[in-house]
Amino acid sequence: MAGVPEAVEAAKRHPVRIIPGVEISAVHSPSDESGSGAEEPVHILAYYGSWGPARPQELERFLAGIREGRYARANKMLLKLRGLGMPMKLEDVCTIAGNGVAPGRLHVARAMVDAGYVEDLRQAFSRYLYDGGPAYATGSEPTAESVVQLVCRTGGVAVLAHPWALKNPGAVIKNLKAAGLHGIEVYRSDGKVSGLSDLADTYELLKLGGSDFHGRDDKEEPDVGSVDLPVLAVLKFLEIAKPIWHNAIREIFASISERTTDLNGSNGFQRISSAGDFCIPRHSSEDPELTSVSEVEVLRTEVTDIVLTHQ
Repeated sequence: MAGVPEAVEAAKRHPVRIIPGVEISAVHSPSDESGSGAEEPVHILAYYGSWGPARPQELERFLAGIREGRYARANKMLLKLRGLGMPMKLEDVCTIAGNGVAPGRLHVARAMVDAGYVEDLRQAFSRYLYDGGPAYATGSEPTAESVVQLVCRTGGVAVLAHPWALKNPGAVIKNLKAAGLHGIEVYRSDGKVSGLSDLADTYELLKLGGSDFHGRDDKEEPDVGSVDLPVLAVLKFLEIAKPIWHNAIREIFASISERTTDLNGSNGFQRISSAGDFCIPRHSSEDPELTSVSEVEVLRTEVTDIVLTHQ
């Protein structure tokens, strides 16, 4: 999520609107009802409104735990690669990842290319690093159900990414729907529509799609915007998302108001007008040091957009 503010600023120079989001790695373990089998990796997409998550600290703590686990995961992958005759150092992988960035499979793959063990990133993934591959390893990924519940709790729209890659998509979708899942990806970057479209209808889930672009420098990796997503699918997405995002905004305002109340003993906002059932607040504190400058700036620059979106 750290790149969202930069993306929002860049979008101001182009006819692009940013929807803050994150793809969260998780694992799904089959329940007794869904049949036997080993757990498998699952990716959950979280789409937030222009203000971001309603509980940013909770989301950040959750993501920080996953990032910490990635260092242990990278070590496991390197140990497996060493056993396959491809020794590498974690320090080199972390250098490729960049300062403060938790290493992932992509960075390990790039280290493999640099070391001359594979010709390109595609070969690194297709031979060694694919899900369940000889050098694949898991970290401290949370359960898919807990991720969906977190996204819902923090004011986001939860979507299952590329379900056609799962071994048992029906069981996964059924379990995640019970946890609060809003949609699944159906439209693929190769122009095909996943056969899981009927399953989305069965569980009344949104049908979405994405390029799954990760900047792998792979000529065969789908580019940003490569998915032909029908306008009707976007409209249905916004129909579901808007009330969720508006509730998140209310929670954010309430949180800011509570903080100013704690500081000066009175409610820090007054109602000055409304649009539908959404109130436009004005900060009433006379002491500019009682409120974060960034919070006031956010209120000033975003409230118009919120009202227009609501209308």
